[in-house]
Formats: sequence, structure tokens, C-alpha cells
Amino acid sequence: MRIAIIDYGAGNTQSVKYALKRLGCNSVLTSDKEVISSSDKVIFPGVGQATSAMRKLKSKGLDLLIPQLKQPVLGICLGMQLMCNFSEEGNTDCLKIFDSNVKRFNNSLKVPQIGWNTIFDLKTSLFDSINENEYMYLVHSYYVPILKHAVAISNYGINYSTAIKKNNFTGVQFHPEKSGSKGELVLKNFINN
Repeated sequence: MRIAIIDYGAGNTQSVKYALKRLGCNSVLTSDKEVISSSDKVIFPGVGQATSAMRKLKSKGLDLLIPQLKQPVLGICLGMQLMCNFSEEGNTDCLKIFDSNVKRFNNSLKVPQIGWNTIFDLKTSLFDSINENEYMYLVHSYYVPILKHAVAISNYGINYSTAIKKNNFTGVQFHPEKSGSKGELVLKNFINN
């Protein structure tokens, strides 16, 4: 199986690569459109600021490629947010895979939310063998509201989508590669299903 990790200079790529290696999976870190298109699975990581990340995707032509991918794609953290229509972070137009806008947490909350939080209302095979209210590791100031494509929810002042799925695209707000054995199980479920 060929797993591509999209390399666009805005990702937690090495920790994702190491997590996959611990699962016995080989992956390639690449921005090559042909390699990404021909891979069996694609991971779209992201750390940083939405405007800057979209600029980097556009500079490599990946903003046009990613929405056209047909194989399973997993967006992580900012990668998930960039799959939405628009982000309030820098008033950024995103990839428009999910019909939702990314919003900033209310000013009454400490941002970014950093640390462990529970996930619940779990749906899809991504969460096979994972219990309701399992803890995952998050670092974010912006969130995807609850939408019909939500397959997991977290609460930080409000309930929000912590995982979303539409056709072959899945996104998780949490960092599975930093969430211990349960996070690695999410990666394993993505790879095996």
C-alpha cells in the first residue's frame, strides 16, 4: 500500500510519518502531484495559519489537486479546516470540500485550546474499537461548527465537529499522531478501512 503525506511546508509531517512507521506502514512525504494522485491513501496534515497554508498549497498547485482526489484522504488539524469553504483565520478561502466555514472560538475562552479533550458521538469505521469520551490531543484556536458530516464531536465552551467525513474525505481536528495508542488506532482504522 502506498501512503502519501502531503508536503507543503505547513504540516506536522515527521510526527505523522513516525506514527505510521510505528504501525508498520511505509509512507512518502511528497508534494509531487502524480505521486499523491497514484497513492492508495493520502494524509493531509497541517499546523500553522490558514492564509499562509493556502498560499503554500496554491504555489504547488495542490489546491486544485486535493479536492479532485478519489482515494481516501485524511486531513489533520489545519488540514481538516482547509477542506472547508472558508476560514475566519485571515479571512481565507479554502478548498471547498465541506460546506462549512471555520470559526474562531469565543473571546471568553482561552485560545488556543491546548491539550487533551474528549471525543463523543462517534460514527464511522474511523472510530472502530474506540470508546465514547476517549481523550485525544488538540491544539487549535479555530473550529468547524457542528455540520451534517460530523462523525465525532468535542466540547470547548460549545460543541463543535472534531471529525468530519464526506465521500472519500475525512478530517480530524485532533492530532492522532500525538494522541497515544487510541490516536494510532484512528490512523490504523483509516489505513485498513
